[in-house]
Amino acid sequence: MLRTRSVRFLYAEARGPPRPPLNVTTEDLRHALSADTRPDYAASERLVRTAIPCLTVLYHDNARRIGETCLLTALPAGRSVDVSRLDPQFAAPGGKRRPLADLHLSRAPLRLRPSGDAIELDPTDTTTRVVVDGELAVAPLTLDRSRLEDGAVVQMSESVVLLLHLRDPVPQRTAKHFGLVGDSDLLLRVRRDIERVAPLHVPVLLRGETGTGKEMVAQALHRHSPRQSGPFVTVNMAAVPPSLAASELFGAERGAYTGAERPRAGYFEQAHGGTLFLDEIGETPDEIQPLLLRALESGEIQRVGAGTKRTVDVRLIAATDAALEQRVLGGEFRAPLLHRLAGFDIRLPALTRRRDDIGRLVRFFVADHLAQTDPSMATPEAAVPPDAVDLKWLRGTLFARLAGHDFPGNVRQLRNLVHQLLILGDRSAPGELAARLEELLAADQALRAAPAAPAADSPPPVDAKPVYRKPSEIPEEELLKALRDHDFRILPTAKALGVSRTSLYHMIERSSRVRKPSELRRDELETAAADFGGQLQAMATALEVSKPGLEQRLRQLDLLSLVKRGS
Repeated sequence: MLRTRSVRFLYAEARGPPRPPLNVTTEDLRHALSADTRPDYAASERLVRTAIPCLTVLYHDNARRIGETCLLTALPAGRSVDVSRLDPQFAAPGGKRRPLADLHLSRAPLRLRPSGDAIELDPTDTTTRVVVDGELAVAPLTLDRSRLEDGAVVQMSESVVLLLHLRDPVPQRTAKHFGLVGDSDLLLRVRRDIERVAPLHVPVLLRGETGTGKEMVAQALHRHSPRQSGPFVTVNMAAVPPSLAASELFGAERGAYTGAERPRAGYFEQAHGGTLFLDEIGETPDEIQPLLLRALESGEIQRVGAGTKRTVDVRLIAATDAALEQRVLGGEFRAPLLHRLAGFDIRLPALTRRRDDIGRLVRFFVADHLAQTDPSMATPEAAVPPDAVDLKWLRGTLFARLAGHDFPGNVRQLRNLVHQLLILGDRSAPGELAARLEELLAADQALRAAPAAPAADSPPPVDAKPVYRKPSEIPEEELLKALRDHDFRILPTAKALGVSRTSLYHMIERSSRVRKPSELRRDELETAAADFGGQLQAMATALEVSKPGLEQRLRQLDLLSLVKRGS
């Protein structure tokens, strides 16, 4: 069995992949994870898996290389990794391992070194132009745990874009893809959930932001269920007027209301023997919720104006982008209905949490566009040959800009943006294409920065979207205050300021008033530890740095012994 001396963290539905430190291994694990041996995880399946640094190809001049990965097992074993034309070796799932082999990349490497919970990216030896999250890298750069969890976009020349991120060392793949494009850990989890619950007659609640593919998952659940030969009926509850909701869902008898000239079956009856998909379930009118609950519990419905009940055989799938638990607390949604709908929860990740899939998605959207606009490109299996997909017109800089964007509309928005760029196509000059991409992304920022104003007498909505701002609009004083208010944590501070986490990193790097953990001296760390009794959070607050950044700096200087355990 592999042994480890550090804390392991359980998977959490809300957080996705686990969050252990990178330097987790003993000599046994160093050997097991060496580049020359295949990790033997079978003996340690009962242990919680550890997230390992990984490089994923987001863009390559050879589009077939997009999506290939290299698990950087040397880093947690304490060794550095060289990234160049010849190293390391990348592979698609089940494919042959091979180097990037791009002539635009230097043989002199970009070097990755383990640095406590972080990774140091050192471009000083390579002649390849390296850009990390939109900033030219000319000196060693430390990427902390939060940045690795989000994924750092690393552009090397104009021909290769990589994502440096964390992933499961043993991805749990399924035999079927269910029509979902990608290979990220969180998407693999969605596929496993579909595989488990599709054959069962239990209601399913799909949760996820707009554009994450909830209807695609609902269709996959239907297609792979015993009900696949039955109807699949889709209803958007947000589009059903409250006054008509009962008749739309459960049907109406003749004369039940003005204009009801003949009996009409509702959506439940239309879906008899199959699946009923209720999208935007959080918008269900209050008076309809008890009727839905009864239909779920007993399988009985009653048409409007009818004196008798009918029995229907329907598998219900519901979807929402709202926090239904908060709506329950606010009296807008009934707890019994929520509990009944959530016979099984499937949570669809936002695109920013599966950034390693962006390259795979763009390649798929380009192939799909080719199939639609040029039927001669499609094979009898309706798939565009891989060699026909050419993304060179996008170039590395444009792709890196695309990959670093936080898409509020998720996969749907990425698809629409790619289609707009395809309409311009490779006949446009690179400058024109870049200008159009910036226009589209700027319009997206403006849209998010100007939400509709709520009515004066109504409280702000529970699920209100954040307001986004331009980093140039935020003075250093406000930046510093927000960091202090949120204990220098990146994601809460970015949300409070209305900027993306990537923009916040850049703001911190450029600020002369925000202290970096790497600037802390040994003597002041020793003094702070003595003053605050080794309490890590108290030290971080006094030194005005983040707790993870302080811990990383202490580890770099071999001063972790000064910190009280459990602090």
